[in-house]
Amino acid sequence: MPGNPPSVNTEREALVAYLVQQRDGLKYAAYGLTEQQARARPTVSALSVAGLIKHAATTEKSWIQTMTGMVDSAKERAYLDSFTLTEEETLESVIADLDQVAAATEAAVTALDDLGHKVRLPAAPWYPEDPEGFSARWILLHVLEELARHAGHADIIREHIDGATMYELMAAAEGWPETDWLKPWRPKVDWDSAGSNVNEDSGGGPRTGEK
Repeated sequence: MPGNPPSVNTEREALVAYLVQQRDGLKYAAYGLTEQQARARPTVSALSVAGLIKHAATTEKSWIQTMTGMVDSAKERAYLDSFTLTEEETLESVIADLDQVAAATEAAVTALDDLGHKVRLPAAPWYPEDPEGFSARWILLHVLEELARHAGHADIIREHIDGATMYELMAAAEGWPETDWLKPWRPKVDWDSAGSNVNEDSGGGPRTGEK
């Protein structure tokens, strides 16, 4: 079925493939959004699509640094700020950050001698404690959990913005052909205000001579 990770042969391949899938889910939730829409908070939650992408990148980077021994002190303010874009940040820039983090994660996974290698987590109320530490395998599965949860959040927010859902966005982003089963997402057009300046590439709607 389209949209699934490719077949894998090893545990490392599986971890990397599913991390890619969940990051893609976050990015697809932003597909076709304007900057204003990407920052919008259309529910009672304070979350936005762009903010979730920023948070996902920040969180994954922090966990991978911990996994590779670059443990930093955990800061609650930095965690809260990771959900909101600054004036200088854009949807494009936070997606680029996520892609950069993804490349670093894949390199770190490749360089690991053993997925069972354990590290101690920083001291913070929200981190679990274990005197023996937590394995790289555990950390990567936790990152996967984080990405999957926030991809689901992003799906809900996107649907509140314009009604678009995951599969139609994925189909549009990946260039799937239209079928009876699925039509790729296309921007909705306000035909009353668009007038005659809109062509067929703008999506469904009336054509010349139609009512």
